[in-house]
Amino acid sequence: MSKLNLNDVQKQAVEAVDKPILIFAGAGTGKTRVLTQKIAYLITEKGYNPDEILAVTFTNKAAEEMRTRVQSLLGKKSMSLNIGTFHSICARLLRYEIAPLGFTPDFAIYDTADQDQLIKTLMLNLKLTTNGISPAAYRSRMSFIKSSMEDPSQLMKNGVSPFDKSVAELYPVYKEALKKNNAVDFGDLLLYPLEIFKKHPKVLKKYQEKFKYVLVDEYQDTNRPQFLFVKSLSDTHNKISVVGDDDQSIYGWRGADISNILEFEKAFPDCEVFKLEQNYRSTANILSVAGAVVKNNEYRAKKELWTDQGEGEKIGIMETYDEMEETDGVLELIQKEIQQNKRTFQDFAILYRTNVQSRALEDGLRRKGIAYNIVGGVKFYERKEVKDLLAYLRILVNPVDSVSLKRIINFPPRGIGAKTVEKCETLAAKKGIPLLDVLETPDAMNLKGKQAAGLVEFYQLVQKYRELKDKLDASELASVLVDELGLVNYYKEQGTDDATERLQNIQELLNSIHQFCKRDKNASIREFLEEVSLLTNIDTWNDSTNHITLMTLHSAKGLEFPVVFITGLEDGLFPIFRALEDPRELEEERRLFYVGLTRAMEKAYLHYAPNRRRSSGAVGLGMASRFLQEIPEEYLDRINFHSALTRRLVKDKSSNKYKLKHVRTITSFNEFERGDKVKHSIFGKGMILAVDGAGDNQKITVVFQGNIQKKLIGKYANLKLLA
Repeated sequence: MSKLNLNDVQKQAVEAVDKPILIFAGAGTGKTRVLTQKIAYLITEKGYNPDEILAVTFTNKAAEEMRTRVQSLLGKKSMSLNIGTFHSICARLLRYEIAPLGFTPDFAIYDTADQDQLIKTLMLNLKLTTNGISPAAYRSRMSFIKSSMEDPSQLMKNGVSPFDKSVAELYPVYKEALKKNNAVDFGDLLLYPLEIFKKHPKVLKKYQEKFKYVLVDEYQDTNRPQFLFVKSLSDTHNKISVVGDDDQSIYGWRGADISNILEFEKAFPDCEVFKLEQNYRSTANILSVAGAVVKNNEYRAKKELWTDQGEGEKIGIMETYDEMEETDGVLELIQKEIQQNKRTFQDFAILYRTNVQSRALEDGLRRKGIAYNIVGGVKFYERKEVKDLLAYLRILVNPVDSVSLKRIINFPPRGIGAKTVEKCETLAAKKGIPLLDVLETPDAMNLKGKQAAGLVEFYQLVQKYRELKDKLDASELASVLVDELGLVNYYKEQGTDDATERLQNIQELLNSIHQFCKRDKNASIREFLEEVSLLTNIDTWNDSTNHITLMTLHSAKGLEFPVVFITGLEDGLFPIFRALEDPRELEEERRLFYVGLTRAMEKAYLHYAPNRRRSSGAVGLGMASRFLQEIPEEYLDRINFHSALTRRLVKDKSSNKYKLKHVRTITSFNEFERGDKVKHSIFGKGMILAVDGAGDNQKITVVFQGNIQKKLIGKYANLKLLA
């Protein structure tokens, strides 16, 4: 086995095959290598046929990577291996076995769009449309019920909200409608095999005999149905190996059950446990900080990562005034890393707890002309709810904008369907007038009742705010409009995480307009819309592959970057507010911090801003995250940083006129060290001999060419650091 390039514990885990095996694989410890080498070992050394082995994981990407690695080890021998996601494996099984449940083998698998369309129809039939809750909210709730194997009928008895009771009413109707359509959803793919196994033991026995060895990747992410599926298949022979890391279990909100990995020994009493603790990704300091935080969780398996990669740099920690200054701090550190360490944009990842945080970061990156890419999310100004509100604002500025009008004419819902809009377009074309103008006279289109009332209501709303747009500043106008549209209640009543995030994005857009007005008190909605349009146009990038990565901490799992920034480390944001009073949720937040930090290979920076604008729009006096208090000071490098908003006269090349430009400038940043090479606009190139003090009082002694020595005040010196 030496040719397999495994360390001692990895080798032992690969060769243990005669009993249930639990492999705790910490971040960066080579779990995929162990899993694929174990498959190869079973075939080449233990005599298993490839088609007798079942290997399941969570994403198609992970399954494909596993298949590719095994093929590189075994060649054509591996062609008949059963490797796939839980959903794909179960779908394949159901194609052969689903008939007893009343479906035919050619059943359809509904994706989320199909589900939402079906749910929308059922909501109309059940008259569940008046509460303003979207089909997606019902889908999300019913999906959680399936993944946790709850009894939906209990919601009717115990439901604490009208929404719970509506879900209980809709669930059986939805289930029956799927069956009538000979269709299943993603939750059904996991539940129906269990139902078949229970009702038809011969079918279960067939698959127990077929799959003589079962392997599971990312076992910490399994939910109740997935656990029961692999448990059922391995019950007779007990030949099962699972690989995972409880410290990376971060999907409890979508049904993942961490007890599956922590209580594996209860489900499989004669199991053998291995711990992979040698990390091949990160420096010792990064691992020490991640470990110092996650060890505060009570519900975890004891383990401690180590590495021979070297101690590495300390973890940078920066407090800034607000989210705007936080962005400035991140950008300055990126510039410093590029200058000093020859890094490129693709070396950096900026992580945050919620998607709403990306707005300030995106704005800052665009203004600096830095290419970026958002992974696992939509760019802020491209999110539906943001585009909806921007469409309202565009109509107020440009009433002939029919694209924006059609986007929002029935948002929030006011009973105006596609056929009604079509009639309006026909009349507008016939009369040669803007679409907005025909909405005032629904009688001309023979429209009555709800449709007619909705058109007039929308028309009057637009006219009212068109008159107000020159009387209120942009921030006031947008805030009042959001209130009148009832968007806060519209999203709050849905009571889902998705709706909460949409509401936060609406508020973040209001924050953006407010900050725009602070920069220029005479700013108008038209100017704000113009800035947003220009900011979102990033077709100036020549090299689309070299960009900074932005993503939520959840999206970062499984990735790695030389330099990682974790932003928004304040109590109530990270950890998220709802976790502060729930010990289990707080532990999951701590695991999320561990996941984020262990994405870093060489350097990590932690950021917090006590005066961040909250989802309510108010500036909250926040406290530094409790996770920061759990880090020993010896591992931290506290970075002093301040920036300020300044105004400069800039010449516009197209018009040859001067205009005021708002620029954030650094007023304090411990950037320079003894020995650094620098450039001064007057004295030229030089080298720093000494640095005295920090922040505004920092004094720098530099020897320039010609042996000219100068003592400069760092704040005013405008020294440029040379690579």
